[in-house]
Amino acid sequence: MTYAGTRIINDADSHLMELPDYLTAWADPEIRDRLPDLKAALTGQFDPDAYQGHAGHAPERVRELVALGDNLTRGPKWHDALGAFSGAERSIALDLLGFRRQVVFSSFCARLIFGAEDDAVAYGAARAQNRAMADWCRGDARLIGVAMVPLQDPVRALAEIEYAKALGLGAVWIAADAPAGRSPGHPDHDPIWSTLIDGNIPFILHVGSSPLTIGDEWMNDGRKDTVSARGGAEVIGSKDLMAIHFAAQRFISTLVLDGVLEAFPALRGGVIEIGAGWVPDMIRRLDHAVAIWSRSEPQLARMRRTPSEQIRAQLRFTPYPFEDVGALVRESSPELYLFSSDYPHAEGGRDPIGRFERAVEGLDEAVQRGFFAENFRTLYPG
Repeated sequence: MTYAGTRIINDADSHLMELPDYLTAWADPEIRDRLPDLKAALTGQFDPDAYQGHAGHAPERVRELVALGDNLTRGPKWHDALGAFSGAERSIALDLLGFRRQVVFSSFCARLIFGAEDDAVAYGAARAQNRAMADWCRGDARLIGVAMVPLQDPVRALAEIEYAKALGLGAVWIAADAPAGRSPGHPDHDPIWSTLIDGNIPFILHVGSSPLTIGDEWMNDGRKDTVSARGGAEVIGSKDLMAIHFAAQRFISTLVLDGVLEAFPALRGGVIEIGAGWVPDMIRRLDHAVAIWSRSEPQLARMRRTPSEQIRAQLRFTPYPFEDVGALVRESSPELYLFSSDYPHAEGGRDPIGRFERAVEGLDEAVQRGFFAENFRTLYPG
């Protein structure tokens, strides 16, 4: 018996755990020495040199991890997990998990790439990441590798999307910002949306599409005994949780109000590992914004579909395991939400299926099937 058991499950969010040479090993020679220091980003998560140069865990360790069987998610996390930094091992892990398909994101590269001040470094690091990701996923058709593409230079962005498509990557991770001072709906980006549609590739906003933490001034409460859970990649504190979705909500809302989803009805996008409790309210606000401001902003009156209709057809979101998926479905639409394991990150928990089964308990079986498997196919048909 696999961890999934009799359920059909498509996993919208998992991660590979980079080693220090993840970028440099795949970078073009002229940019290699200028790339961000990935080893420094890894420090604090694990010993950066522990697995350097290894193709995977030691054979005896693999046997121990495989012996966990359908309890694999209750085993080690991060780099110590089965299939953390080895694509071949991930195939074994997928056999044990029983997931039909699994989307794979890098863990530590996002802010190094999207936050780079030099475009040559940003695009050079993105190309290295995309090559490394394609190589990591190439041995298993169940794995859907995610490219990273900065959008500040539309010409370079188009070239990188085409390159990612040629590599066989199945999604494009972008930053949740106004690239180079342009709104996401700027006409300069129209060829990007068209190219994604032509390649049948969704855009993705994910943790790392914007800074994870709020400004340090918000942490300055004047109390010496205050403790924060912050520390290391993707490790946030309670205050950060309250604001982590702001950039994604702003980006998606602007995309809708600028008419991008209306103009490109075949464009698809996912908002992954940023929670979904905010989604029903965003949809309501967007419908109100169009209804109220269409007189003073006449471009809104030209929409043939309401924002809620556009979002239902074109966007998908992954709730956190602690969120009430049933409430989200009742407040919006069942097709909007996807299962995600976050394997092998600790945030995914020891039993993501069990937690989400409790979250969808009481919903129709068809809605549950949509959450665990079928809604996924909006982003990743096939």
